Order: sequence, then C-alpha cells, then structure tokens
Amino acid sequence: MQRMPAPTIADLVTQALATYVALSDLGEGIDDEWSYVQDLSGAWREELDALATARAGVSASDAQAAAIERICDEAGRITDPHRAIDWLSTFPQVVLLALGADEGTAAATGSAAGAA
Repeated sequence: MQRMPAPTIADLVTQALATYVALSDLGEGIDDEWSYVQDLSGAWREELDALATARAGVSASDAQAAAIERICDEAGRITDPHRAIDWLSTFPQVVLLALGADEGTAAATGSAAGAA
C-alpha cells in the first residue's frame, strides 16, 4: 500500500480557510453584523494566507494535520450565526497555534497586515 505524501502547511491552511469562509458566510446572515464580519474575516484571511505563503513547501506533521481536521470538524458543526461570529476570532488563532505560528505570523513573514 502506497502512503499518501504528508500535507504541507499551505494545504492545511487551505483546508482551514474553506471552513473559515463557511463560518463567515453563516455570520453574514446577521444583517447588523455584516460589516464587522467582513472586516474581521478579511484580516484573519490575510494572516492565514501569509502563513501559507511563508511555509508553502513545509510538510505538516501528523499532529498538525489531525489538529486542523478536528478544529474544522468542530467549526463545521456550528449552525447558529451568532456563534459563528464568535468563532471568527477564535478559529484562526487555533489554526495558527496548531501550525506552530503565533499572533505575529504576518509580521514575522513580512506581510503588511502584521507590520502595523
């Protein structure tokens, strides 16, 4: 049996971003929060994109892949738009932590978002 190659950090970020978009879409269902959701999710997507770019070819560990799978599964169970909005800040921070990054990811990679 041939083993599949390990996913890269960028692969896991792509997986997480798909879940994050679903959370954002759910949160956008609350009209009064639309602008907040747009601003918040845009900033975190930039942060996650910066991590994916910086570590595009870096293989992820089995533990990192499992952590991203678990957080995506948990976030995928959210059906309440208010809870989705709550997770718009939490989810990307957990992803960054699981992938070995900290809040300063963009700053560490030279992204303008983190340099501010």
